[in-house]
Amino acid sequence: MSSPTEAPAVTVLGLGPMGRALAGAFVNAGLRTTVWNRTPGRAAALVARGAVSAAEAQEAVAASPLTVVCVVDYDAADSVLRREAVTAALRGRTVVNLSADTPDRARDAAAWAASHGVRYLDGAIMTPTTTIGTPQAVILTSGPADLHQEHLPVLEALGGSLTHVGEEIGLAAAHDIALLDIFWTAMTGYAHALAVARAEGIGARRLAPFAQGIAAILPPIFAEMAGQVDDGDFSGEESPLTSAASSMAHIAHTSEAHGIEAGTMRAAQALVRRAIDEGHGGDGFTRIAELLGRR
Repeated sequence: MSSPTEAPAVTVLGLGPMGRALAGAFVNAGLRTTVWNRTPGRAAALVARGAVSAAEAQEAVAASPLTVVCVVDYDAADSVLRREAVTAALRGRTVVNLSADTPDRARDAAAWAASHGVRYLDGAIMTPTTTIGTPQAVILTSGPADLHQEHLPVLEALGGSLTHVGEEIGLAAAHDIALLDIFWTAMTGYAHALAVARAEGIGARRLAPFAQGIAAILPPIFAEMAGQVDDGDFSGEESPLTSAASSMAHIAHTSEAHGIEAGTMRAAQALVRRAIDEGHGGDGFTRIAELLGRR
């Protein structure tokens, strides 16, 4: 077994809940872990476990060949990485940016890194803090495949599935945006359903088991729809858009009868109505993806 001084080194910038989870996973894996946070005082527990707290960001990045960044967004990341002293310390080293933002911001960050001699991978964390360092963690990276492979032995300490989704630097963020689109749309739908159910005298706990049943049928539907969209198959033999339009109208009417705002459902209903007006009433719901994707 390697001694602590022989172990690979890694730096973590940002010690919010996720940053602390990342740093903790590196410490648990026996890596020489240096940490830094803009607001002092968050490193104490990590230091007690063996991490080193740097006084300045440039000191932190100089301590390791690999720096993992996890802050609230790319504005916050840029405010640290683009300081003159930090940029100078990063030259020739690798940054893996696990902060959340848009694909365009990832591309801008990569262009900045290339112009300053900084090696760069973008990334996205798709699971909660409690999964980090466990088999349940799901983390995506994008950028040079050889750079991903070079740092994989260290990044694997974060646990679970660490997947390189492609060389185009914006792909990790693009996956993140698309997957969070599913999550927040579903969460909004569930919150709305609970409000409607309550207005009709159905308690949230009473509805929840049936809601879980709805959620359970979605994975095979997702897989089937994905194949149909990729193949350009919009068949709606089993569930045409005309049927969906009727169901959506009932939901919106019931909601509004109770004074519950139904804007999300009305927006979905408008998309379905548009497809029907264009002559696609007999198509399935996959037609909506084609309609939304038109330029």
